[in-house]
Amino acid sequence: MAANSETVYIKADRDVEVTKPDVTLGDVVSMECSNPSIVPRLKTLKLLKFHHTDNKHQNRTAVSILKVIECIHEEYPNIDVQNMGETDFIVTYEEQKTAGGAVHYTKAAVVAAISFVGAAFSIMAFNNDVDTTKMFSQIYELLTGQKSDGFTILELTYCIGLVIGILTFFNHFGKKKFTVDPTPMEVEMRLYENDIQTTLIETYSRKEKELDVGTGSNGSHRT
Repeated sequence: MAANSETVYIKADRDVEVTKPDVTLGDVVSMECSNPSIVPRLKTLKLLKFHHTDNKHQNRTAVSILKVIECIHEEYPNIDVQNMGETDFIVTYEEQKTAGGAVHYTKAAVVAAISFVGAAFSIMAFNNDVDTTKMFSQIYELLTGQKSDGFTILELTYCIGLVIGILTFFNHFGKKKFTVDPTPMEVEMRLYENDIQTTLIETYSRKEKELDVGTGSNGSHRT
């Protein structure tokens, strides 16, 4: 092959989702080379094939970056490959199914209802646990000398402050973010995803099911 003295740079994300069972290098890694004729060819090289494409089988596998380098060297034996991304990554096959608008609205309504009820229950349970009503009553009577009727300036400012505190903490209201920083929910979701990805990669590696050099042939890996 020509251009074997070139250097190709590859980068893979930790988790890659594909929408077709035949997976090529272009589906899972980003590539760059000074020779414009190399990258298009490399992107078409087949990396693996998912044989089970129904919901009864787990259409997911872990892949070592060495397998990607092996595929490249099969096409260009003397090319220099520089990995700029992950050393191991997960490939998930998921057929795209677009649900109707009514389904999306129903899901959003259910999630909103569950979140609202759950948050309200947590706040009420906390207030009941620390006996907030009694505390406000005692403070009001101490400051004014009058007995509280259960709805005073303390309860009103507490409710307003609770809403402001929640909005400030979550840094989010509808589609609007108050600052450019990620919200606490986004941070927790990223940490959760990282933990899942690390666990999956280690599990596949320990069970020797990771797609690596010497494990199966190109395009014939089964999950």
